[in-house]
Amino acid sequence: MKTTDLIHSLHSGGPVFGTLIVSPSPRWPDAVARCGLDFVFIDTEHIALDRSELSWMCQTYAALGLPPLVRIPSPDPYAATMVLDGGAAGVIAPYVESIDQVRALRGAVKMRPIKGEKLSRLLAGEEAEPQLDAYLNRESASRALVINIESVPAIESLDAILAVPGIDAVLIGPHDLSCSLGIPEQYEHPQFLAACETIFRKARAVGVGAGIHFWGDVTQHVRLLKMGANMLIQSGDISLFQKHLQLELGAIKKSIGMLGSESDGGTIPV
Repeated sequence: MKTTDLIHSLHSGGPVFGTLIVSPSPRWPDAVARCGLDFVFIDTEHIALDRSELSWMCQTYAALGLPPLVRIPSPDPYAATMVLDGGAAGVIAPYVESIDQVRALRGAVKMRPIKGEKLSRLLAGEEAEPQLDAYLNRESASRALVINIESVPAIESLDAILAVPGIDAVLIGPHDLSCSLGIPEQYEHPQFLAACETIFRKARAVGVGAGIHFWGDVTQHVRLLKMGANMLIQSGDISLFQKHLQLELGAIKKSIGMLGSESDGGTIPV
């Protein structure tokens, strides 16, 4: 999938599917490319990746037809331009709560390389020169801007946030959102599910993609899609490795009598 196709699907179709990629191993991209994904999510907010590693990952996944969306450490427009320079297909900005933050990010992602006073004037509503306007429109079509909605203040400001031009999708951060709601990690709580549904509904009503990064079971993922999400980041490479290795090792050990059957993991006899 090309970045332009991904952006089009976010606005008018979907669902599109990705996963969190942590490993910078050169063997990893080829394996990931065989999994039926539409894009990959690379997180530099919580994961330690240096700039050259990140650029290598972005360039490689993009070459394999998996546009890399990179979450930056903070909603900083300079961090956004840095990952785009490294080859990111789009930027995911964490913990955004105000329209001023979104406008600044729009300037960095959708109006690149304009900076300084000229960018401030354009963001304030001044029209660009015809050739510059055509250039910005053409280039911005291949750079995605995704806004993390992760708090109660963000939900309260959501209508205003969605009114800022240039947003391709909003993405729920479940852990932070559940904590902001006062119900940490209670992903089945009616209040959490209602918040997700509100975010999905409002975004899709104005033609903006609506996504979530979630690591639950298949039933939970399907429910989120039926609630209105059209962008699903399913788990991550470390979590999936751990989950399936535990399942397979557990089955092997149980089959040869090493595990008891009283609990999920069983017990190894001494």
